Amino acid sequence: MPSIKIKETESFDVGLRKFRRACERAGIVTEIRKREFFEKPTEERKRKAAAAVKRNYKRVMKDSFAKLK
Repeated sequence: MPSIKIKETESFDVGLRKFRRACERAGIVTEIRKREFFEKPTEERKRKAAAAVKRNYKRVMKDSFAKLK
């Protein structure tokens, strides 16, 4: 859990923004959203495989455009 220190002169809003930024950097929000609902192992494998295909396609497209220049 990220912790922050705020000065006496800083407002609550500034402290809240710092805390949210610290949580975002720590990856807490994405982790909570990922674990909000149970994902079956097969669904997780399918999601990861689809992401890998997409990454590979992007890499191939980037390389092919780089060769044209």
